[in-house]
Amino acid sequence: MALQDEISHRRTFAIISHPDAGKTTLTEKLLLYGGAIHVAGAVKSNKIRKTATSDWMEIEKQRGISVATSVMGFDYKDYKINILDTPGHQDFAEDTFRTLTAVDSVIIVIDAAKGVETQTRRLMQVCRMRKTPVMVFINKMDREGKDPFDLLDEIESELKINVTPLSWPINSGQRFKGVYNIFQHTLDLYTPDKTHITESVRYDDISSTEIDELVGNADADKLRSDLELITEVYPNFSISSGKNEGGKEETKGNVVTDIPPEVHDSEEGLQRYLAGDLAPVFFGSALNTFGVKELLECFVQIAPSPRPVQTDERIVRPEENAFSGFVFKIHANMDPNHRSCIAFVKICSGKFERNVYYRHIRLDQKMRFSAPTAFMAQRKETVDEAYAGDIVGLPDTGNFKIGDTLTSGETLHFKGLPSFSPEMFKYIENADPLRQKQIDKGINQLMDEGVAQLFVNQATGRKIIGTVGQLQFEVIQYRLEHEYQAKCRWEPISLYKACWIECDKENLSEAEKELDLFKKRKAQYLAFDKEGRDVFLADSAYLLQMAQQDYKNIRFHFTSEF
Repeated sequence: MALQDEISHRRTFAIISHPDAGKTTLTEKLLLYGGAIHVAGAVKSNKIRKTATSDWMEIEKQRGISVATSVMGFDYKDYKINILDTPGHQDFAEDTFRTLTAVDSVIIVIDAAKGVETQTRRLMQVCRMRKTPVMVFINKMDREGKDPFDLLDEIESELKINVTPLSWPINSGQRFKGVYNIFQHTLDLYTPDKTHITESVRYDDISSTEIDELVGNADADKLRSDLELITEVYPNFSISSGKNEGGKEETKGNVVTDIPPEVHDSEEGLQRYLAGDLAPVFFGSALNTFGVKELLECFVQIAPSPRPVQTDERIVRPEENAFSGFVFKIHANMDPNHRSCIAFVKICSGKFERNVYYRHIRLDQKMRFSAPTAFMAQRKETVDEAYAGDIVGLPDTGNFKIGDTLTSGETLHFKGLPSFSPEMFKYIENADPLRQKQIDKGINQLMDEGVAQLFVNQATGRKIIGTVGQLQFEVIQYRLEHEYQAKCRWEPISLYKACWIECDKENLSEAEKELDLFKKRKAQYLAFDKEGRDVFLADSAYLLQMAQQDYKNIRFHFTSEF
């Protein structure tokens, strides 16, 4: 298959949501339809004691939450689909923010009873900023929830994006009877099954009297009136299956569709979705494997294939022959038996091949990889080649950092992978002096993942861990003990903000003198980050504000990308 054909059949997307909306369950059911797994375990089932495929870390199984992004790939029909299942908890938001730089589209999962929640709003801000195409799956329709029209209004007002429903529920909770698939003009009756794929009964004609017999006259009448209202209020988004009058396919954005010339509204709807302005909405129950197939069928048809990516030097297009990619995530200790680290690389252009030399831009070294891997959560297999849009894992012995670029030779620097200033800080101390080597290795590898940051006080040499939430400290302590056989203890420290400092380039000589003076006066508040850069640890907002006022030739940065 030609390079362009390979790329056009790739779909790389992230699933995001507030915790407990059903994101990981939806991921598992998509894998079920793709044939990647054959029986799904309910995430919180106490009877069968199975956990989600994508939640493979022991702490994830115990807590019932995702604490790290999982990468999974599978084939569905003619498409190669790469799913990134992200943590929903706000304490792991930085991992999710960086993951969104490696995807071409997003599916947002919303709980039908709770509606739009805090973390969903924050994640949507990142999607909006990057103009990432978004689809919405309203989950848990088999439980009592909000009115569907109220949910659509809430999504538009809270997430600040226009919506158009492509499926519509028939009642909810115990009275939930199915969904009408507006996209394909079929009716799917609700047949719950938590572990296997079940075939839905389909009826093409919405006016058929058989529908009244199946769902009852009242529900059938309400469905017809709801669909009539939807047609009047929301943009049309139907794609015809026929050829246009010339018998030719038309390319719309990155998607090849068979759109008749008269379907102007659907063309506009597709373009607005690809531009990140319009979100198609589906309803269903991921736990009961219902409504998921309709979402997947529509997704592979309309979601964008790999998109151009901006670098400092130029725009990189996926169809270019030369390989390029960037490291967006590092995961330590994926295989506890080997203490291995894996660098996750998003391929942005061309074709990646096993045992071919590529240039590591930051180190300016040629490297080749004999065991690149593709993932199904923790399970991985060696791949000989991969294309733009794919995610490959490269064994890492300390050569990679988040944001590193690999190319066939050209100097490129991909943008948008910063570390943010932490919000919580604690001293980390070794609780077992006989395990100093283990705790040092564990801290270094876990910090490389980029979800927490290490600062070393320049005056005392004490190590400080900075995170965006309390749960991160618990995860670090747990993983040190269970993966590295090292015990740590936390000691309190009162800090307000960590900011990276550098001289103002315009007044360099003055700034260097000022920086020396600043370092002497604020020695007890200075630390090195993992890269050896100077970091100012302000213990109050007032101290930071005064420092910014008194040292005007010093630049204070709140992300590491400057």
